[in-house]
Amino acid sequence: MSDSPRLQPPGSDALLGWLTHYRRAWFGGDLTAGLVLSIMVIPQSMAYAMLAGMPVQVGLYASLLPLLGYALFGSSMSMSVGPVAVTGLMTATLLAPLAEVGSADYMQLAIWLALFSGALLFAFGLLRLGFLANFLSHPVISGFISGAAILIVLSQVPKLAGLRNWPDNPATLLDSWHTSNSLVLAMGIAALLWLVYARAWLAGHLRSMGLPELLANLAARLAPILVVVLAVAATLQFGLSAHGVPVVGEIPAGLPSLVWQTPDTGALRSLLIPAVLISLVTFVESVSIAQSLARRKRQSINPDRELLGLGAANLGSGLTGGFAVAGGFSRSSVNIEAGANTPLAGVIAAVMIAGILLTVAPLFAYLPQVMLAVVIIVAVVPLIDLRSLARAWRYDRAEGLTLLSTLLGVLILGVEGGIILGVCWSIVAQLWRGSRPHVAVVGRVPDTNYFRNTKRHLVETVPQLLALRIDENIFFANTKAVEQAIYQALADYPDTREVLLILSAVNHIDSTGLDMLSELTEGLAERDIHLHLAEVKGPVMDHLQQTDWMQRQVDELFPSTDIAFNTLGKLKRPSPEPTES
Repeated sequence: MSDSPRLQPPGSDALLGWLTHYRRAWFGGDLTAGLVLSIMVIPQSMAYAMLAGMPVQVGLYASLLPLLGYALFGSSMSMSVGPVAVTGLMTATLLAPLAEVGSADYMQLAIWLALFSGALLFAFGLLRLGFLANFLSHPVISGFISGAAILIVLSQVPKLAGLRNWPDNPATLLDSWHTSNSLVLAMGIAALLWLVYARAWLAGHLRSMGLPELLANLAARLAPILVVVLAVAATLQFGLSAHGVPVVGEIPAGLPSLVWQTPDTGALRSLLIPAVLISLVTFVESVSIAQSLARRKRQSINPDRELLGLGAANLGSGLTGGFAVAGGFSRSSVNIEAGANTPLAGVIAAVMIAGILLTVAPLFAYLPQVMLAVVIIVAVVPLIDLRSLARAWRYDRAEGLTLLSTLLGVLILGVEGGIILGVCWSIVAQLWRGSRPHVAVVGRVPDTNYFRNTKRHLVETVPQLLALRIDENIFFANTKAVEQAIYQALADYPDTREVLLILSAVNHIDSTGLDMLSELTEGLAERDIHLHLAEVKGPVMDHLQQTDWMQRQVDELFPSTDIAFNTLGKLKRPSPEPTES
């Protein structure tokens, strides 16, 4: 029997269900994973805090209670929650118009954004609204993350070169580049090359030297720690800050002490839409990661419990002066590779981070900012998913356009505009597809009970019977197209006396569709053509049975196309007399 921990059944409301069934054999893996995770997330959390426009220690604060809150309510056994690049960028982008980055007002708005996001996510979990993840399609999420990753990389390039910011006028870019700090640039390039090598080749080289695969993978993932340690040591030894190398600056020792300031009502109101956006992105991204990790361990997750866990994590981050958090793929991958069996690994990591804050945190004041920029760049470049764009473009041009429009929307309109554009484009694409329904004339495959499209297969048809299969819901956007397809088929088969609509693929008929069918039936009756239905689904039938169209205008309802063919094929209706001109 596997030692892998089992989850609570889907829909279970039990808190700490994993702890109730905890086994002693799991503790070793959880302890190791917690220790490794606490070391790995230090440079990442500090870097993402800088990305969010917050002091770097806030990233460490945001790695404490979120891990505990998720352990209490979440359903994934392996996901690690904390500061991530996307939420860091969204925080900075959404709050920049409301307050000066780094100001006290900005800090308070970031805290309240995390609190609002946490409250929304937790409320959605209580209401069992896990299906909300379906509102952002994969192309929208992929396009958004790719666009956000490009923005993040561009925002860090000035720090990599020792510049304060990108110049406002692109024409002065070359002149501004001449003012870059060559020492900062050299340090940044050296660190960048090392981290790229560590990500791509270090694990393989360590394995070839005889190191076990697990240890080799962990060593490669912990490469940023070596960068941090060497950079701090070099700053202390050679006084790099005196040579114009920007460093992190003073970091207070100890745990966070939150000073509450409630912004005015107008400022709080302005956070509502940003909170909804960041909550939706946080949930969809985190659930995707949790599902991926669960499949690796043959487990499952509960989306409603994920909402509760993420809500508790963001509330915890806000209560400790942090910013919005989410599940992180890289930190979760390290967690699972280090042997994590349950969320206890996250609890241990939180305790270790608290210990670091109480002891050695002030040493990070000597960390060059360029090193955090390099950590961010190396972490987010793999998020630029051009393969998904190429694959979507080849498979479905509308999906490819959705992904591309979201990516470009993020770059041109910003985070908020990009998400809205992507969602709108998804809706338009769906309506466009639905407005072009596939309607097929079908016949019987010889000597079988199967019915296929007459244009694709050699089939048998019944004289005077026109069987049409509608492969789409019938709703306002496609009623004209369905009606035209039916009349076109009648023109192709002028001897038709019976029309059979096969509704096996129809899950819904709205009122506009019903009106079209009623008018169609009246038009057929004037031509002495009878309408029949086959394979109507139960939910559709529940609605149709309450209508006059079903009761008065439909001749007969058949449970299968085969029965309809056998029955209608035996009918001998007289042909109508020709109309005098």
